[in-house]
Amino acid sequence: MSLLEHIRGPHDLRALPEDRLVPLAEEIRAFLVHAVSRTGGHLGPNLGVVELTIALHRVFESPVDRVLWDTGHQSYVHKLLTGRQDFSGLRSRGGLSGYPSRAESAHDVIENSHASTVLGWADGLAKADELLGRTDRHVVAVIGDGALTGGMAWEALNNIAAARDRPLIIVVNDNERSYAPTIGGLADHLAALRATDGYERVLAWGRDVLRRTPVVGGPLYGSLHGAKKGFKDAFAPQGLFEDLGLKYLGPVDGHDIAAVESALRRAKQFHGPVLVHCITDKGRGYRPALEDEADRFHAVGAMDPVTGEPLLPPGGQSWTSVFGDEMVRIGDERPDVVAVTAAMLQPVGLGGFAEKFPDRVWDVGIAEQHAAVSAAGLATAGLHPVVAVYATFLNRAFDQLLMDVALHRCPVTFVLDRAGVTGTDGPSHNGMWDLSVLQVVPGLRIAAPRDADQLRAQLREAVAVGDGPTVVRFPKDTVGEPLPAAARIGGLDVLRAGRGSDASAPAGEVLIVAVGVMAGVALGAAGLLAERGVEATVVDPRWVKPVDPALPALAAEYRLVAVVEDNVRSAGVGAAVAQALRDAGVDQPIRTFGLPERFLDQARRAELLADAGLTPEGVAGRIGAALAGKENGT
Repeated sequence: MSLLEHIRGPHDLRALPEDRLVPLAEEIRAFLVHAVSRTGGHLGPNLGVVELTIALHRVFESPVDRVLWDTGHQSYVHKLLTGRQDFSGLRSRGGLSGYPSRAESAHDVIENSHASTVLGWADGLAKADELLGRTDRHVVAVIGDGALTGGMAWEALNNIAAARDRPLIIVVNDNERSYAPTIGGLADHLAALRATDGYERVLAWGRDVLRRTPVVGGPLYGSLHGAKKGFKDAFAPQGLFEDLGLKYLGPVDGHDIAAVESALRRAKQFHGPVLVHCITDKGRGYRPALEDEADRFHAVGAMDPVTGEPLLPPGGQSWTSVFGDEMVRIGDERPDVVAVTAAMLQPVGLGGFAEKFPDRVWDVGIAEQHAAVSAAGLATAGLHPVVAVYATFLNRAFDQLLMDVALHRCPVTFVLDRAGVTGTDGPSHNGMWDLSVLQVVPGLRIAAPRDADQLRAQLREAVAVGDGPTVVRFPKDTVGEPLPAAARIGGLDVLRAGRGSDASAPAGEVLIVAVGVMAGVALGAAGLLAERGVEATVVDPRWVKPVDPALPALAAEYRLVAVVEDNVRSAGVGAAVAQALRDAGVDQPIRTFGLPERFLDQARRAELLADAGLTPEGVAGRIGAALAGKENGT
């Protein structure tokens, strides 16, 4: 029986002799490579926190002590050490989540998987413990150096530092690049770090964090820069954080279990906020990850565990790559088009644009709010910024989109990748709210392309708009076959006309309004209805906000109108179409097919769409029932 198999919880880990910890770490890395190579997942980040996680669970007594993970994609080792060692269904229906999950374990607290929030959580938990007289527990927040570029992290630090006698431990997992481990006790270890070039890197880390930090960074950087202290003292992280009111311990080699344990035990004894700075090596112990210059195998699909090569051939061109390629072409033609993203340059497809136009792209870090406001400034100065983010992360910048971009009618294009259902990354990564949230923004235009040709065309239409913001959304998937239009009525593409009617003047019993990638589902449903003797016309509005003026008049010719969208049914495109029909005095019944208003469990995208009835069979069945008077509701 392996060492890992003996670990059924943190109590077993604490009972393990110290000389067995390094072999345990080696077993865990081997387990991770084997397990994640079969299912896919976040490999590099977890390989980098093995020793750090072992030390955390040996020093603290979870779940009484709250160990919190920012974002949570680096929690695989935490799962292994808290009794969850069946990774066969990782990130699939019924299997382990790729993030912390309260449903899985009492050891998991935060499961939102959006970055830079952990310090706010920790602040609230520590305040509650103080108010309720809970002196027998600790709050430990683990945050990456990348997440410290998010403004929310520094807002929380300001509040945490305000209570200098309230215990709270912050562990910074600094995995920016490889760092050579050293040996010895904590004091010798720190001395060795400070005598090497690596210490200079730590000083630069402190400077860079301040310079990239909104609000407090600049003034604090300036005050430290002007202070009468030596260069290293001025910019060392201990000076940086202690000037904020935080006790600083480090830098610590995050792969030296004894050193990390020693630092954490010292932090545990301190009656106030403490920051422990650990330097870790993302992808540690796995050569293919270490040789991956792009992101150290941050997230991988199924792969050969020996070579790291993907096992499955590419499934076709992705929506992201179509967008990225078209952005480069637009950049060649339009020197005023620039790009902005929030720590997502490669994932959202801007790598090619950045390579060709390095002076015209800005990665602002995990700071979506700043990205939106900065884009408003760029637009006001005469440029046309394209802000590319995951759809779920635009939620964080809604106020800025509304009050800074839309209110000022700034020509900014927001490109929302991973719109609709993403699936295996769990509830907080689904981009299923944008079509509802954004309906209330005055002057905003929203495009939902149905295929690659339409994405190229509508992206160009979006950047041609000069009097207000635009949005272009698409899913996490491969693009399907082109779906050509038979005709256009107003701004509506007619994809299928009822049998016996002309595409320019379609007729039938049902009008199906297909939103973006739901066009294929709508066409499939129309085909099934035709087999049952029900003629349906399918239109794609292309721009789903505002509702095309031609739609109410067309809808008046049909017995039933159905809207099919990959967004929550509440307040989305279906609701907007229903309002437009009412405003035009069109009383035809309308049915909306969309996602339920709840957080969706992890599963493959196709499984979740089927659960919601967003399949040709599901849509056709409900339309048939509605025509027969057997279904009520919207």
